[in-house]
Amino acid sequence: MQFIKPDLNINFIGIRKIAFAVSLIMVLLSLASLVYHKGPRYGVDFQGGLSIQIKFKDQVKLDDIHKGVGALGIDNASVQQFGLATDNEFQVRSPLSVMKGDLAEQLKKSLQATTGVDVVDVSVDMVGAQASKDLREKALLAIFFALLLLEIYISGRFELKWTLSALMAAAIGIPVYFVMQFELGMGYTFIILMALAISLVFCWYLKLKYALGAIIALVHDLIITVGIFSFLDIEFTLQIVAALLTIIGYSLNDTIIIFDRIRENIAKDNKLPFSQIINRSINETLSRTTITSLLTLLVVVALFVFGGSVIHHFALAMIIGIVVGTYSSIYVASPILIGWKDENN
Repeated sequence: MQFIKPDLNINFIGIRKIAFAVSLIMVLLSLASLVYHKGPRYGVDFQGGLSIQIKFKDQVKLDDIHKGVGALGIDNASVQQFGLATDNEFQVRSPLSVMKGDLAEQLKKSLQATTGVDVVDVSVDMVGAQASKDLREKALLAIFFALLLLEIYISGRFELKWTLSALMAAAIGIPVYFVMQFELGMGYTFIILMALAISLVFCWYLKLKYALGAIIALVHDLIITVGIFSFLDIEFTLQIVAALLTIIGYSLNDTIIIFDRIRENIAKDNKLPFSQIINRSINETLSRTTITSLLTLLVVVALFVFGGSVIHHFALAMIIGIVVGTYSSIYVASPILIGWKDENN
């Protein structure tokens, strides 16, 4: 199916400097939001405490909900509207993580007394401080090792450097794993970021150009997605981690399609300037990229609109990831390869 004419010749590479500037601005804004908010707004999975979802039969006032949860000794609770206004659903968060008795039933009675409205449903999630810390560490490790293994795959597939890339990944990944097993007074996020930066330096030094382009594009996608969630002040939960790992796979798939075509076109005519080969490859795969992205986006938007509050944030992360991932495959991953090739060859 040809959604776009095969002879189309859009000069994507010609505006790569503008695209790089746009990406840099988006990444810096995302990092600024994370610094300003002191990191993502962790949900109960990663922070510990209580996360309560309440559904009322009719409309209620926020102050009455505060009174209801306060009567049970749930201190420093924040109450937010959850989902659509007509859903009459609210989310209550508190750092308190230990309660006695059937909290859901106690909340139901207390809230009905303070609001005068019947409570349809109460859902309570409770996570201890140590459990939430372990989840944070495992989530960081999952994302980091996913990127590290992808470096091996990309280098092996496109440059046949399986052994070299595997040794590099082992030299970085094994120390990181063991360092994170001990309390050394260093932040886990800092350790992961430093290790990832070192892996990119190694990719540059060892001339693993395809891995470098793909990983930079993936890091670009992850930072922007997390930054947008930080800017919107949306909770960072296990669902979002699942969405990020899905985004990694989706974005990488787009990048691999373009890389495959670049490799094929190099074999066909290596006398053309490398930038022209890359531009032709992007245009030749543009129809497939557009169709795949649009169809996937339609499904995820449907989930976002009609899927309900349970998967609302997961769907939002996927929407952001699909858009940014498609953009980065064209304007970030592929243009980076030009820096490795003499334009005259």
